[in-house]
Amino acid sequence: MNDPVQPRAIKTRTRLQDTARAVIAETGYTALRVEEVVRRAGVAKGTFFAHFKDKDALMELLIAAEMDRRLDTLETGPAPQDTETLIHTLMPLMTFMTGERYVFDVILRHSGAAARQEIGPIALALDRLVRQIAGWIAAGDFRRDADPLLLAEGVQAFMAQAMALNFCALHETIPLATRLAPFLALWLKPETGLDPQRR
Repeated sequence: MNDPVQPRAIKTRTRLQDTARAVIAETGYTALRVEEVVRRAGVAKGTFFAHFKDKDALMELLIAAEMDRRLDTLETGPAPQDTETLIHTLMPLMTFMTGERYVFDVILRHSGAAARQEIGPIALALDRLVRQIAGWIAAGDFRRDADPLLLAEGVQAFMAQAMALNFCALHETIPLATRLAPFLALWLKPETGLDPQRR
């Protein structure tokens, strides 16, 4: 039987997370160092590793929390009715996810796509995103010949592709929204997605 978590351990874990958030606010995710977090939190390095397997484990929690915060905003806003509005609605989340290469890499590693055994907070946030998109697709002016959940999974895949290209030297100058638009137009509104002039 598992022992209940001690209040002191909960406070220490919370202090480490709060301290890491403060460091990230100053330096960003990439520059965060465990040494700086433990120094500011006033704990030993061993205490950090008693709570988190490594830096990525802490980053997974913090990045997922930020994704969830942005998803809260998406869920309370108006439902997009077309692909252009859908892309506009998704941009704040995508901008966060690509704000630092390290953040995007952590999201990919913990997305569930890497065949990990456990489902972590980033995978749960991405599942939440797919379900939100599926609801929008079911209610909006989108194709009706496919399951909205399947279509939403495709939207997420196209988002990942567009965001990955953001870090490619050949494509980094193309804005995310511009890169994502043709994919989603063809996927969600195939009858209007191709401009006859561009065939």
